[in-house]
Amino acid sequence: MEKKTFVTKEQIEEIVKTYPTPFHLYDEKGIRENVKALKEAFSWNPGYKEYFAVKATPNPFLIQILKEYGCGCDCSSYTELMLSDAIGVNGENIMFSSNDTPKEDFVLADKLGAIINLDDITHIEFLESAIGHIPETISCRYNPGGLFKISNDIMDNPGDAKYGMTTEQIVEAYKILKSKGAKEFGLHAFLASNTVTNDYYPMLAKVLFEQAVKLKEETGVHIKFINLSGGVGIPYRPDQEPNDIRAIGEGVRKVYEEVLVPAGMGDVAIYTELGRFMMGPYGCLVTKAIHEKHTYKEYIGVDACAANLMRPAMYGAYHHITVAGKENAPCDHVYDITGSLCENNDKFAIDRKLPKIDIGDYLIIHDAGAHGFSMGYNYNGKLRSAELLLKEDGSVQLIRRAETPSDYFATFDCFDIGKKLIGKEKKTD
Repeated sequence: MEKKTFVTKEQIEEIVKTYPTPFHLYDEKGIRENVKALKEAFSWNPGYKEYFAVKATPNPFLIQILKEYGCGCDCSSYTELMLSDAIGVNGENIMFSSNDTPKEDFVLADKLGAIINLDDITHIEFLESAIGHIPETISCRYNPGGLFKISNDIMDNPGDAKYGMTTEQIVEAYKILKSKGAKEFGLHAFLASNTVTNDYYPMLAKVLFEQAVKLKEETGVHIKFINLSGGVGIPYRPDQEPNDIRAIGEGVRKVYEEVLVPAGMGDVAIYTELGRFMMGPYGCLVTKAIHEKHTYKEYIGVDACAANLMRPAMYGAYHHITVAGKENAPCDHVYDITGSLCENNDKFAIDRKLPKIDIGDYLIIHDAGAHGFSMGYNYNGKLRSAELLLKEDGSVQLIRRAETPSDYFATFDCFDIGKKLIGKEKKTD
């Protein structure tokens, strides 16, 4: 599969007249087309709802696009709850799924009317002491343990994950919650990350649907929804076939009719909490080549670094790179593409075959729309870059300004040195 960009060199050259590199750029048209396809894929389920994983791309402008299509928010922290509420996503449009949860987070989630998804059986007592009651609608996170396989391929190892309750614990949790006044229940699980296969969701659905039937039979609770969470991935590499969301939705429908309907559970709503699938391919990091180095290897230094996109440094993750304007040039050079952090793993690519790169060329780093900007940090005093939205009409909107030195020093305002530094911005020609 050829990796195509949604922005051209000519568009980048126009953008940088106002917004210097590096910056994250998002594709409004792609985001809208993708969410419409997702809703169509699960339209067979009247209660279906996507709760966008805010952690993936916590930008209100982008979340508001998804809100237009009826999406809610999957939140995991106090500030994510605040963000969702600020853009008008509240009540049961919020799914609060967290772990090792502070009391304050539970209090705010309850205040906003969010659906609380408990990670552990001990959190029942903790939640009750925090908010003074057990909500009438509540969910629990399930971890079946062992290895999760599709055919003979091991997708992940839930038994090593810190999330969720065991089979025995979740049965007991439902009984306790029911005795404390809960009336509507949800079931949630996340068993594998970034799967590029149409079989993951149907296999996960089978596990959850069968468990839901057992829970109903053993505890007598009414299961209102089953949350398939996230895990539907994207093809970071050009040789990977993308997931077909319509085939995935049809696969889940078949399992639904095989397992839930015969058990008298044909009213169960299906929820998802997709993040990477919703935004990943529709965002890129645009950076400029500013140095070249010829030592034991050939290096191209760019003005972005791992602080802008940490996945390659942290996980060794592959992100495809296009040299703007050289899409059809032969990839006859081998480079390490590096940032300027004082860390040797600050590399966007290692031994990557690319066209000849000249100083001033713009590099488009693909699939940075999820877990890109959101995982940024300020190591080495690096400042987070701007986020821009390429709108359907071709115009560009600033949706988060770049950080300034004043932002970096703002939390030192209790010290004299902080007062001296705030407001003294770096001047460049």
